[in-house]
Amino acid sequence: MATRRWNQVGSCGRVQRGAVACTAWLLVVGMLGTFLGARPVRAAAPEGRNESSPIPVPHGLQTQVKFWKDIFGTYSTREVVIHDTEHLNRVYAVLDFRPLAESGLSDGEIAAFAKTKVEREKERVRAILMRLHQLGPHPSEELTDEERKIWALFRNVKEPSAFLQAAAEDRIRAQTGLRDRFAAGVEVSRRYLPEMEAIFQREGLPIELTRLPLVESCFNVRAYSKVGAAGIWQFMPGTGRLYMQVDGAVDERRDPIASTQAAAQHLKRNYEVLGSWPLAITAYNHGRAGIARAVSQVGTTDVVEIIHRYHGPTFKFASRNFYAEFLAALDVERHFADYFGDLHGHSPLRSEMVRVPDYVSFQTLVRVTDTDAGTLADLNPALSGEVLGGKLYVPKGYRARVPEGAADTFDVRYASLPAHQKFSRQRASSVLTHRVKRGQTLATIAKRYGVTAAAIQRRNNLRKGQVRVGQSLIIPSG
Repeated sequence: MATRRWNQVGSCGRVQRGAVACTAWLLVVGMLGTFLGARPVRAAAPEGRNESSPIPVPHGLQTQVKFWKDIFGTYSTREVVIHDTEHLNRVYAVLDFRPLAESGLSDGEIAAFAKTKVEREKERVRAILMRLHQLGPHPSEELTDEERKIWALFRNVKEPSAFLQAAAEDRIRAQTGLRDRFAAGVEVSRRYLPEMEAIFQREGLPIELTRLPLVESCFNVRAYSKVGAAGIWQFMPGTGRLYMQVDGAVDERRDPIASTQAAAQHLKRNYEVLGSWPLAITAYNHGRAGIARAVSQVGTTDVVEIIHRYHGPTFKFASRNFYAEFLAALDVERHFADYFGDLHGHSPLRSEMVRVPDYVSFQTLVRVTDTDAGTLADLNPALSGEVLGGKLYVPKGYRARVPEGAADTFDVRYASLPAHQKFSRQRASSVLTHRVKRGQTLATIAKRYGVTAAAIQRRNNLRKGQVRVGQSLIIPSG
């Protein structure tokens, strides 16, 4: 996600993958079927990297890369890996919840069971580590099979307190597999990659970078994180506004092509400032200033040294693993047939762009493009729900994507539109705003307008509870 700091991994990605509560949600996601009208996925560009590639695979990250290749290509969203956060080759257990999907339990029951089971397993592992610490490096007592298995993971470790350190609260982590979501992401990516690669080539950037959305969102166009990141590139609102239109009518973060152009500019600037692609890619997660600070404090531009030696307060698991995740995603996508067998890619996006000369309703735009509302909305994911629902107009000057061959139809039909269907300004009365007063919270504001606090939070890209006196909030329709 462009420029954000937090310690949860995953929208393919950044939202769901790290937290146990979201882990439970992922466990109930069904396996995706074959897409209608889909085409076989072909061996993917880019070609294999060589030693001179700008996207190197450092030897010191091979363990992390292997771990994430297993997460992306082996374990499904109904499997949870319990592991050490610092040594990813220490996998303590793999919990398999796949049988529950056929047991007749409801989604809620499966989620609740999975959450409890994951927490109990982490505590069980912690208890074993504490016992092994107490027994010392050469335990004389008979070990159980599970104790022996975990003891073997430390057989070459000389540190006397290794078991104790590994039992710390932040060292035992649950990671949900992503195999089915990643495979679906590879299929969806074929719709957008031709245009995305062309954009990156025009900017003089490695086209391998177009695979970054596999890490960020698994190419989920509707991806929206609980901290406000949106779209396949997971741009935060503030960073997005540097490159795109992000407002109540249009949010180009949700447009795969517009956001790709923004991502190319953002990554290019990261590289110009930081001087290497490993650092520029890591900065996409941790922030450009954050990585520059890490370089200064550690005294090196070696990404492996920074990952191991930099201990900034916000440089946590997600940031430390971001480059390794990207390398793993590149490899799994390149060799997708070895992991997933035959896949069926979405047909490449075939459309044309037209400029809307005035403010018009979405339904008017549907008529002048001679298409249906669903198709036009699908081609223009940047248009907000308020625009699609008629509460706001399509903005003047908006570059709309229309079906291939519809541009000429648009020109003819738009020219014949009556004047009362074209407007000189945006509708204002349909957007309700509230200025926060002293003592007000999201809950009290939501109650006043008859909507939920979560709806206000999502509409304004707020972190939970973060409202301030004088802040202007958009109130969603209730």
